Amino acid sequence: MSKKGFTTKSLHSGFAKQDPHKALQFPMYGTVAYEFDNAEQISANFKGEYQAHVYSRTSNPTVEHFELKLKELTQSFGVLAVSSGMAAISNTLLSILKSRDNIIAGRHLFGHTYALLKQTLPEFGVETKFSGLSDKAEIENLVDEKTRAIFFETVTNPQLEIADISILSEICKKHNLLLIADSTMTPPNVFRANQFRVDVEVVSTTKYISGGATTFGGAIIDHGSYDWSLNPNCSTYVQKFGENAFIAKLRKNIYRHTGGTMTAQTALLQSQGLDILELRVEKCYQNCMELCKFLESHPKIKNVGYPGLATSSQYGLAKKYFNGIPGTILTFDLESQEECFAFMNSLQIIKRATNLNDNKSLIIHPYSTIYVEFPEQERKAMKIHETMLRLSVGIENVEDLIGDIRSSLS
Repeated sequence: MSKKGFTTKSLHSGFAKQDPHKALQFPMYGTVAYEFDNAEQISANFKGEYQAHVYSRTSNPTVEHFELKLKELTQSFGVLAVSSGMAAISNTLLSILKSRDNIIAGRHLFGHTYALLKQTLPEFGVETKFSGLSDKAEIENLVDEKTRAIFFETVTNPQLEIADISILSEICKKHNLLLIADSTMTPPNVFRANQFRVDVEVVSTTKYISGGATTFGGAIIDHGSYDWSLNPNCSTYVQKFGENAFIAKLRKNIYRHTGGTMTAQTALLQSQGLDILELRVEKCYQNCMELCKFLESHPKIKNVGYPGLATSSQYGLAKKYFNGIPGTILTFDLESQEECFAFMNSLQIIKRATNLNDNKSLIIHPYSTIYVEFPEQERKAMKIHETMLRLSVGIENVEDLIGDIRSSLS
């Protein structure tokens, strides 16, 4: 049989074990604990000699099904589902770093990710060196013996900048660093991370994968391309678990001890979200392009940002890495913050909300919300300005979205 497409693979992914009732949808196991046949068996489980679910904070059949499904769709080595996108980032970094270690990260990041790296991790002795991610020499000058990884967002939010992943991969290979991508903005049907030598992906599955903002979740995806013996913080796990060292450290240490568990209810809904992911992304992208065309022609719009536009300076990278579909978030500028607020307040269909990649189109003013706690100088350095609006494009009929925007601009 020929190679299956993304949606076909998602709909027909197998179960880890045969369901006794031959259910077509994997059941939700809303239980906390699991019985063993005898004391010897449960003892063997705790020793790592017998694999079985024991307690749903560490593993659950429904969550396992979601992990295996995402593993198949990303063609990855291993997947760990967690409670949120921020949990995916923090669990990953805590697994590879200790006090006095450092990472290199892009200057332009989602607000809460930036705050984690800038405010939270330094309290534990971990440094982040911020850099532009297109200048090879600039990045390499930051590498030292305590550098463990380069962290980047495939498409920055809301600046909509794209890193040249090939450059980052080359640097990481040269210096034995881990390459970590937050690929939330570019779902697995448009971005094949393992084709570009990304070692680990962190994803907020709350966004595209949830199927329309039904649940919070996150995923850590190990592509099996990194030699974990090169990271001193994983060395004891390499001795016992070999190429499984990273996922083993997460499950047996960081993830288990910090409690960032995905619930069975979430896993069930997000598995269903994967089934319609490709269809939703395609519709959102079509809407995005039509909205860009309308916005670019409107006299009140000062600037439109979307890397999927052929006129964008980022378009070449969008084609190279994401087949021309760099997510479905766009930005545009009005004359002032006051005009932005008046426009938002007039909208009837597009919702004023802070999520991304919902089925509904959502708009927010990043300067006065997500980044409001940052000093003015930092906001300017991160290209967050008071005239910009961020629009997450949904699956509504595009004529209705255009009508809503036209009316609100008049």
